[in-house]
Amino acid sequence: MRKPIVAGNWKMNKTVAEARALVAELQPALAGVSGVEVVLCPPFTALAAVGAALHGTDLGLGAQNMHAEKSGAYTGEISAGMLRELGCSYVILGHSERRTLFHETDELVNKKAKAALAAGLRPIVCVGETLAEREAGQTEAVVTAQVGGSLAHLGAEGLLRTVVAYEPVWAIGTGRTATTAQAQAVHALIRRLLLNMAGGSVAEAVRIQYGGSMKPGNARELMSQPDIDGGLIGGASLEAGSFAGIVRGAVK
Repeated sequence: MRKPIVAGNWKMNKTVAEARALVAELQPALAGVSGVEVVLCPPFTALAAVGAALHGTDLGLGAQNMHAEKSGAYTGEISAGMLRELGCSYVILGHSERRTLFHETDELVNKKAKAALAAGLRPIVCVGETLAEREAGQTEAVVTAQVGGSLAHLGAEGLLRTVVAYEPVWAIGTGRTATTAQAQAVHALIRRLLLNMAGGSVAEAVRIQYGGSMKPGNARELMSQPDIDGGLIGGASLEAGSFAGIVRGAVK
């Protein structure tokens, strides 16, 4: 059975002091929860502080982005090795905001995923369609292209260390949420694509998160679906009670 994974993407929120305070609230809120992998992804500036606060706990540390190269003249960028040195085990790649605002392509996301895996990080690779694409009936084509391009040539071993996050762009930060049936349908599509890429055993093992305005009230229903293995949580991860409620909703 796949172990659910819930990751909190704090985006460009929380100072170092605020990050420490949130972790201090989260730890008792999550006490006694088992059977769910929990990862916190603060901004770069708070990674060291959050990593120190998580030391000795079961909570994992992740980054929100990284550069594809090991080092070089890339002002303002962060490498996979730098993230590993700070104690990160995961990194979010290809988030819709990176694809939309910073024009990241499937090819670039793929390069980053390969670099992350080479450095010992586990990529959380995001895919998903816009509202216009969904209304035009292009969801399957868009997600198929993104999965194929972003996960190309990772190999079975690389895919087994990768998490895929389906985030319908139209449901991020809008208060809109895909219905349970809509979310499950795309997760099932992604698993079929993984089956074609790497075979049944790999496809059955890869975890696929849902990343579209998941809240405590809908988390259990969404994550009870056969192909939804957790959540990539944005706004609701910034408040300890709501994030803990989502995590508890992932308990099988």
